[in-house]
Amino acid sequence: MKPGSDPSSDIAFTPTVKAIQSRKGSRATYAGMEQRGGWQTAIEPDLAAFIEQVRSFFLATANREGQPYVQHRGGPPGFLRVLDRHTLGFTDFKGNRQFITEGNLEDNPKAFIFLIDYALQRRVKLWGTAKMVEATPTLLSRLMPEGYRARPEQILLFEVEAWDVNCPQHIPQRFEADDVARVLAKRDARIAELEALLAAKGET
Repeated sequence: MKPGSDPSSDIAFTPTVKAIQSRKGSRATYAGMEQRGGWQTAIEPDLAAFIEQVRSFFLATANREGQPYVQHRGGPPGFLRVLDRHTLGFTDFKGNRQFITEGNLEDNPKAFIFLIDYALQRRVKLWGTAKMVEATPTLLSRLMPEGYRARPEQILLFEVEAWDVNCPQHIPQRFEADDVARVLAKRDARIAELEALLAAKGET
């Protein structure tokens, strides 16, 4: 952290939040983290690898009056992509066309992305700003998942200002249906193989 600059975690730790931390006994722990600069601000390789496996996430915005809105976004692994060490992007597929997120961002560019991997019980929080841009051929070539049956409407670009990893406590462990299907198919194939071997030996 540069002398005189605020720690990156101040994006979430407002004076009110810090006062509550002091009152409830956690301020000293976070003050030590702040002395080291706060949360990370660049997308490191470990985070990039995690993002490449994401199949869904939640995007939060707020309008001019501060009314929050959370929207789910989903697609095949890799549909949320790292464009550089500070920028994420994804194709906004055509949906119900309410355009609440887009309207919020025009009035208030602050945004938040929440990533969660139920199978590995991991979650990541990213603060930043976002904007909707035209789905140009150049951007679509980088961001539209190949072979995915969805209609692109526009592109969302998210500039990361800070990110933090939550502890896995209380995350229920769940698995994607196609992952479970692959494991079961492998098991069934192995059972069939063993049964065939036993049959060949006359043991069935």
